[in-house]
Formats: sequence, C-alpha cells, structure tokens
Amino acid sequence: MSGARDLAALLARFPKTRPTLPPKLAAIYTRQYLENRSGETPAASLSQRLERWLHHQVAADVKGVATPPPTLELGAGTLNQLAYEPGGGLYDIVEPFHDLFEGSPMIGAVRDAFPDIRQIPAGRRYARVTSVASLEHICDLPFVLARAARLLAPDGTLRAAIPSEGGLLWRLGWSLTTGLEFRMRHGLDYGLLMAHEHVNDAQEVETLVRALFEEVEVKSFGLGRQLSLYRFLAARRPRLDVAADWETRFA
Repeated sequence: MSGARDLAALLARFPKTRPTLPPKLAAIYTRQYLENRSGETPAASLSQRLERWLHHQVAADVKGVATPPPTLELGAGTLNQLAYEPGGGLYDIVEPFHDLFEGSPMIGAVRDAFPDIRQIPAGRRYARVTSVASLEHICDLPFVLARAARLLAPDGTLRAAIPSEGGLLWRLGWSLTTGLEFRMRHGLDYGLLMAHEHVNDAQEVETLVRALFEEVEVKSFGLGRQLSLYRFLAARRPRLDVAADWETRFA
C-alpha cells in the first residue's frame, strides 16, 4: 500500500514547472548548452568521455546487427547517439529544439524528426524507444513515458540512460568539474542551471518506469544508487492500462 501511496504522491508532482533562470544565466543559456553538447571546454570534454558509457549501454542490444529494428529516440539533441548505432535502419527522433540537430552530418540517418511525441502517427510501432540523458529534463514525464510505451511493438524495449541526479557522487562530480569551471568563467552558480534543466531525479525516473513496465533491468555506472554517475534502464512488457491512464490524466 505504501508503494501505491508513494507512486500517487510522485504522480501528483506532474506536470512540473521548470525553475526560471536568472537573467544573466538566461542570456548565456543557449551558448552554454551547445558548448556542453559539443565538448568545447575541458570540463565538457571530460563529461562527454564519461557519457560514452550511456551511449554504449543504449546501443548494446544492436551491437553487430546488420540492419537494426525501427527505433525512436527521445530527446535526440545533437544526434550524438547515432555514432553508436548501426546504420541502415528506420530511425525517428523527438527533439523540440531544431537548432540542436540542424546541419548535423548525421541527419541523413533520421527518417522523421518530431518536435513533440504527440505528433508521431498513432499507428507507428518501434522495436526500440531510446533515450540518452533526456528523461531528467522532461516536465510531463509520465505522459511521455506512457506514449512511448504505447508506441512500442509487442516485444519492444525502452532503453534509457540518465545521470544519477539526486545522488551524492553525481552532485560531487558536476560541482567539482563543470560547476567549478562555470563559476570561474562566468562568476555564476551552475547549480541554478542544473535545477532548471534536471527537473526529475534518477529515483523519480526509475519509479515511473517500474510502475509502467512489468520487467525492468537497471545498471549503475558506479557503486549502487548513491555512489554512481549514471543509471541505465531497460524496460519491457508495458502495462498498457497504466499507459492509457497516464496519457489521459496528463494529456
């Protein structure tokens, strides 16, 4: 019963409202985001090297596959996951910020790009729905997960990699690298930017995925939940009644 109460309390937090950035942070937000994604600074470059674990986990199921099955990537960003995926398959993305992937050399591998998961035709089915460091950003996460679950083929899998937001090692990691570099360069608090970006912590994401799917595997890059940098979830057998309920409730 306590589990049901905990889930109800978590669902009551959605949809979340993203904290407003102070004006000085807002003025450099887009530039900072692109610098992080392209690894232009020493801290961003280190972060990208560590994040290879996320990309490899998500793509592990198609390693060595000649023609990968139909895939939908949520929050595709700059399309950096495609460097880890075998080519030749049907690959769709959801990414609201067109500027992130416009002009990318990987864009030719994308069949359709949607700014919102609501715009994907209802009849489409994917063997894989993937996500790399994006679920922590989504204010209406229960709806997005529910729609993703209903877009999966019967034997399909949700494969999501996220930072261990809320954990001790994750906070120490960014505070002593990106956060310190950011304060030295701009004299501003990177924690405010993180609060704006990461509206969901890792435990919230995992709790929602476990409620929505009957079978969930979890791996950590580190020692357990608190002493890890990243978390990977592979989820199968969606509870379609739960998905339908969340879609209706959070539409």
